[in-house]
Amino acid sequence: MHMGFFSNAINILQTLVVAIGAGLGVWGVINLMEGYGNDNPGANAHVR
Repeated sequence: MHMGFFSNAINILQTLVVAIGAGLGVWGVINLMEGYGNDNPGANAHVR
């Protein structure tokens, strides 16, 4: 069994999951700011 390879792969997977989670979190916050920001009429154009 190549335990070193598996440990390295698990570390890479964890890093990818954390990076993707952070990216989705930032994207979600930006979408919320744009969707509910009343100071930006352009964001609410699709409501009218």
